Amino acid sequence: MTETTVTWLTQEAYDKLNAELAHLTGEGRTEIAERIAAARDEGDLKENGGYHAAREEQAKNEARIRELTEKLRSVQVGTPQDDGKVEAGMVVTAKVGGDPMTFLLGSREIGETTDMRVYSPTSPLGAAIDGHSVGETVSYAAPSGAEISVEIVEAKPYAG
Repeated sequence: MTETTVTWLTQEAYDKLNAELAHLTGEGRTEIAERIAAARDEGDLKENGGYHAAREEQAKNEARIRELTEKLRSVQVGTPQDDGKVEAGMVVTAKVGGDPMTFLLGSREIGETTDMRVYSPTSPLGAAIDGHSVGETVSYAAPSGAEISVEIVEAKPYAG
């Protein structure tokens, strides 16, 4: 059994993903279908590079549609509660390995709408602090294998 993870998005990020999905399922599909038909009309499909490229593009388009549909199914627009608990959608100030850092814990879609550094809740740092509260100290293993200490100083909802 898999647990559905809520993805927090700003209204801007949500609108951007919805617009992309609408394009891919509408005119995006139509354009690719027209290219496939035009390439098919050229004859021998075995050695038709245009046909194979269009079919590959179609597969990528359909994969992105599935990805967006799934992501939008479990999305929460807005910000999480301001309760000092670290979760997706929060701006976190922490001492990471003794150095102060401020970043947004969230998805890459939010990252595309801000200049702030974004860490995914599934990244080593994000997974270590997710669910913990201000004042707690946790640690995680860096890719090098070193254990890095993280003291959570502040966690506030992202205002956009």
